[in-house]
Amino acid sequence: MKVERVSRTQSVVDGLLDEIIAGRLVAGETLPAEADLATLLGVSRLTLREGVRLLQAQGVIVAVPGSRHRVAPVDEWTGLEAVVRLARSGGARRRSSLDLIDMRVMFETGAAELAAPRCTDEHIAQLESRLELMRTAHHNGDVPGFVDADLAFHDVIFAAADNRILVASVRPLTTMLQDSRTETSSVRDIREHAIAEHAAVLEAMRTRSADAAREAMASHMRQTRDDLLHYVLGE
Repeated sequence: MKVERVSRTQSVVDGLLDEIIAGRLVAGETLPAEADLATLLGVSRLTLREGVRLLQAQGVIVAVPGSRHRVAPVDEWTGLEAVVRLARSGGARRRSSLDLIDMRVMFETGAAELAAPRCTDEHIAQLESRLELMRTAHHNGDVPGFVDADLAFHDVIFAAADNRILVASVRPLTTMLQDSRTETSSVRDIREHAIAEHAAVLEAMRTRSADAAREAMASHMRQTRDDLLHYVLGE
């Protein structure tokens, strides 16, 4: 019963976010009456209130004393789940794609810098294995396999960085990263560039030099941005 209740509450969160992202619930305006919202989402008023509280915690909905709650402007949202849902919507595709790369530059170059002097021979062996899987998937035209190996390569670096807060910060973005990698990796030239850049990162990791690893990862991120703009966004 508890699992079912949590699932229903999450359905309220998802449903309200869908309404907001679609523009049917507008920032700055008050929410419809509680009874109407509960009917729209097919839940009880109690479940609706629980979902609304979760969105309040993410800054999406703001309580207004003596009145109905209102939808907050997007730039006031604080919850990663809500921001990622918005970013994955069609109307925000270009902005979200570039925002994601900017975020990756900060996280991944720092992770590589931390990981290089801390990585073990086992980490190096894992990176070699993931890179070989990327090459095999590319040769076979296996885009999902390529994406899985690509993500796994970066996961090894995050693990080698040995920073639990860093890993926890990146984990909520997994779905968005998977989607963006699938889109870009569908292009053969991008896969070839990615293999070359990953190989350079691996060589830098072998040196155990923090500076070399950071620069190699920064180069990878620059290539990723250039490929996105040229091959995917057509700029």
